[in-house]
Amino acid sequence: MRQNLVDAWRTVVPARDDPSGPLPALLVVLTFVTGLVDAFSYLELRHVFVANMTGNVVFLAFSLGGSREFVWWASLLAFSAFVAGALAGGRIAHLHGTHRGRQLLLAVSVQTVLVVVAFVLDVVLARPYSDGAATAMISLLAVGMGIQNATVLMLDVPGLTTTVMTRTITGIMADSANGHGRRQIGRRALSVVCLFIGALSGAMLIEHGHGEWELLVAIGLLIVVVAAAVRVRTSTAAWTRKPPEAEATGGGPSPV
Repeated sequence: MRQNLVDAWRTVVPARDDPSGPLPALLVVLTFVTGLVDAFSYLELRHVFVANMTGNVVFLAFSLGGSREFVWWASLLAFSAFVAGALAGGRIAHLHGTHRGRQLLLAVSVQTVLVVVAFVLDVVLARPYSDGAATAMISLLAVGMGIQNATVLMLDVPGLTTTVMTRTITGIMADSANGHGRRQIGRRALSVVCLFIGALSGAMLIEHGHGEWELLVAIGLLIVVVAAAVRVRTSTAAWTRKPPEAEATGGGPSPV
């Protein structure tokens, strides 16, 4: 238990010799952002997720199966926009993947702009949103989250995905059972907690009539990540380079 707590702490405050440098802490912040943005999209924008695509695939199936609780075009739009964002994130990784700090800086900067535009629309448009307004905001947020997900995939920080909690929770339980890779249990648990708290915070803001603040909080956190990435954009430390196993496979998460 103590080792798991140390692991969680070292995720938030990485050691100087951490092979991922400051990236774990920054991905924790992005995980919180995921919870906020998905809470906003599900509760305010036609019951869709803009970050967790598994949900949209299932929602689309429910809608086509006759359920009136979900809107088929909204799920399909979120999925399509996310795919476009993931492609953009992959392109950013291709151009700047030799320096993980610069890759994160460019990707999150673009994501921040998209969320800012969505926030402006949220402020100027009246609730409940028209189909046109919902279409615009779903598209902006899903593209942004697609960029984030592709970037996190290519950064290849062990135990942190910012989105895919099913795999994260499975990893926690599997490692607890067989003792393999136990040092990542604390990191993974922290990731789940951050997503939960982000979603909880978003839901509470909406339910208490302060939904317009939700995206603003997300923007503030994204700016923190951008500022941190600016500081390391010229770093030549070892962590800025893609891990050897990622270079051999072209990027993606290490086996966990």
